[in-house]
Amino acid sequence: MQHIALKPGDPHRWLAVSAPEEIEFLVKESEVLTGEPGRIFIIAGADRLTYRVLWYPTGLRVEHLDLRGHTLNVQHLLPWEFIDHSVIDALHAGQLFTAAVRRRHAADGGSHARR
Repeated sequence: MQHIALKPGDPHRWLAVSAPEEIEFLVKESEVLTGEPGRIFIIAGADRLTYRVLWYPTGLRVEHLDLRGHTLNVQHLLPWEFIDHSVIDALHAGQLFTAAVRRRHAADGGSHARR
């Protein structure tokens, strides 16, 4: 995966998603490291569309988000239906990105808190 900045001064390290198989890993990685469900993906086009993808054993939940992170619409998809979604289209065009995930700090309830 490549690291880029989507706009000057952006504090996030953005990772380019280069294969559909990476999405499941990235979603699960984010859930484990942050304790929050799903992962945010950005389509770096003119509209800069934002999606939250949640991965379940039976399929996916894809939420289209507004600029404030509120859900505009939700799609429940089977894995073979997801390959026709605009998120995958953006991936194939080299326009799909996600922020690098940081582990929760000890102050946030991690296991390395000082005594």
